[in-house]
Amino acid sequence: MRTESPDVLVFREKPHGIPGAEYAEALRQRLPASVSVRIAQTPAEERAAITDASVVSGGHFREELLERAQALELFACMYAGYEHLPLETLAERDVAVTNAAGVHGPNIAEHVIGAFLSFARNFNRARRQQDRHEWRHFQSSELSGSRVAIVGMGAIGRTIVERLSGFDVTTVGVRYSPEKGGPTDEVYGLDEIHEALVDAEYVAVASPLTEETRGLIGRDELQTLPPSAVLVNVARGPIVDTDALLSALRQNHLRGAALDVTDPEPLPNDHPLWDFENVLITPHVSGHTPEYYERLADIVAPNVETILADGDRDELENRVA
Repeated sequence: MRTESPDVLVFREKPHGIPGAEYAEALRQRLPASVSVRIAQTPAEERAAITDASVVSGGHFREELLERAQALELFACMYAGYEHLPLETLAERDVAVTNAAGVHGPNIAEHVIGAFLSFARNFNRARRQQDRHEWRHFQSSELSGSRVAIVGMGAIGRTIVERLSGFDVTTVGVRYSPEKGGPTDEVYGLDEIHEALVDAEYVAVASPLTEETRGLIGRDELQTLPPSAVLVNVARGPIVDTDALLSALRQNHLRGAALDVTDPEPLPNDHPLWDFENVLITPHVSGHTPEYYERLADIVAPNVETILADGDRDELENRVA
């Protein structure tokens, strides 16, 4: 077993089923040859290699490993979400934390646009009729000319707006700090969400889960939407009140919903959401892309060089703690 500690240790994780060795190699390609990068192959290798590593990258960080990290300066989380990390313990040990915000922009934006088009062109109905070998005409609509609300103006929300630029739609954004503006035609604060949802035929939820956004899309918000509206959630399940969504669907107050995340998650086999013909459920896969590690390495490699050069944490990209 190799026991020497690398400069950068990559935990043995497989986001979206992609081998972590590909991530380690992507980092090597972007860093000077003098910087050693290793992916731990076994728990024993993780325990041994973490002792003197300056940078660790992974999706999770077990506190028993953190106790062994004597030289750690930076934990580069592989995921955009970081609420699951032991942030207080990392802060106590003076470890900076970055996330992978931006890594999902193109792929999740395409997922959202695909969902919008699926409902606009009635692909769900076409699939059901094909399963029955039923040749019967039906009506569709157009995405063009619609009002689209994007809840969350981070990297994903901004990329959704970019992808919508060719569809001749009106875009409205909802964000925690509306004074920062955004690429949408209009921008509203969280407390103004009803103004954004009025007449919105398509809504994409792409905000982080915080105390302010938990349950943000509830009974009142769904009631504000027109019955022709489609709701797409690619953020976190608890941002949308599941009971309120079920009620809106049962009462024909929504045209439909596309849910890549749910509350609870995974969605139980007997949950009623599975059985709605106008609900498209995907198992939290909108973030999957074969380009994941390449984009992640583009974010992490400059941070590694910053830490190893002078440790100036104010220069770190995507720092969250």
